[in-house]
Amino acid sequence: MSIVTRKFQTTVPKEVRKRLGIKPGDKLVFVEDIVGRFMVMKEDEFINEIANLCKDIDETVEESRKGFVSRKHDIISYKLF
Repeated sequence: MSIVTRKFQTTVPKEVRKRLGIKPGDKLVFVEDIVGRFMVMKEDEFINEIANLCKDIDETVEESRKGFVSRKHDIISYKLF
């Protein structure tokens, strides 16, 4: 548990600091999930998560392009009516 001060400051409990590997000077981000809950992450870990997500998206787009190119003949010869 942690109490918020009048200046909206709080102390991260020792066990949480240990588990997250938080050290003085680390920056934290508060990330909201799809149902409105928040989680706390170290900034560098958050950036890595976003970078990995973007990489996965790029790979998926590239895989889709390869699939379309390999089926180009089928797509071109497809008749709507």
